[in-house]
Amino acid sequence: MKKVLKILGVILLTLLVAVVGLIAWLSITEFKPADREEAAIPSVSIDPQAFSGDTVRVLSFNTGYAGLGDNADFFMDGGKSVKSSDENRVRENLAEIMALIEDTAADFTLLQEVDQDSSRTYRIDQTAEYFLGTGLAASYAINYDCPFVPIPLPPMGRIRSGVETLTPWDIAEAERVSLPCPFKWPVSTANIKRCLLVTRTPIAGSDKELVLVNLHLEAYDDGEGKIEQTKVLLSVLQEEYEKGNYVIAGGDFNQTFPGSLEQYPVKDPSLWTPGVLENELLPEGWQFAYDTTMPTCRLLNMPYDPTDEATQFYVIDGFIVSPNVEVTSVETLDLQFHASDHNPVLLEVNLK
Repeated sequence: MKKVLKILGVILLTLLVAVVGLIAWLSITEFKPADREEAAIPSVSIDPQAFSGDTVRVLSFNTGYAGLGDNADFFMDGGKSVKSSDENRVRENLAEIMALIEDTAADFTLLQEVDQDSSRTYRIDQTAEYFLGTGLAASYAINYDCPFVPIPLPPMGRIRSGVETLTPWDIAEAERVSLPCPFKWPVSTANIKRCLLVTRTPIAGSDKELVLVNLHLEAYDDGEGKIEQTKVLLSVLQEEYEKGNYVIAGGDFNQTFPGSLEQYPVKDPSLWTPGVLENELLPEGWQFAYDTTMPTCRLLNMPYDPTDEATQFYVIDGFIVSPNVEVTSVETLDLQFHASDHNPVLLEVNLK
């Protein structure tokens, strides 16, 4: 009996040392970006020009790191999978996303969940794939950089991911703006550090700039994280507008837009549910731009099956535009969730 207890003691001590060692290592290597820092703008073979014209077309697409296509479910949404796509499927999804970007030919494309060096996507540098595959100028801001995410079993492993903005026009400056992180130590050591990617494009014949804000707000928090991040977002937007600039923010808000819950009600509150955006949040003259005729996101509690009553849809992807920007159209593009768990949203506006 003593021998058995001794063996159990050694096993428990070994596990304890391993856990403490892992937390210490993750604490030392934790991604801790500055509040504001420059975001890289790779050199391109084309010669970007200052934006010209009054009409702007913006595409926003959470790509689900090209690993969350219609075959996927995900453990955080009530599914079972950690990695749901093999390398061939990831590359197939990437090709489909790039084809969409080229076919849409938007002035600005705002992508979220773009992996650079992640175990879940076979270390494919998706930033380079989009940059080289489309021939567009690009800027990238990291929001997740962890050498080893230890949950669940099997663990997620290495993750390096972020948001990327593509455009044929000149990006004069790009900045990463950190958002509040709702997670405390030690959970924060292996968690995402959300941010805004703010890009500035000069306008031909004008002293104003066209400011695009690419965003992906908190998902798996208790709701307070989304609220605080939204406050920071609105502060940044108002600051840019007060400079006299045209401002468009787009991306995955992880919050439903006004009126969309009536169209796509929550079916199972025990599973992941988004926050709720209200028009009253916006400063005077600002407006949301979104489309409720088509869902922009599906819950990953199971592979995509539009005929199954348990399939949950949301409208959580869209835009906020400043008072000097007139929305002429906004459309969710129905891709049947084949390459991602999100549908892209295309916005067209006029600059007043």
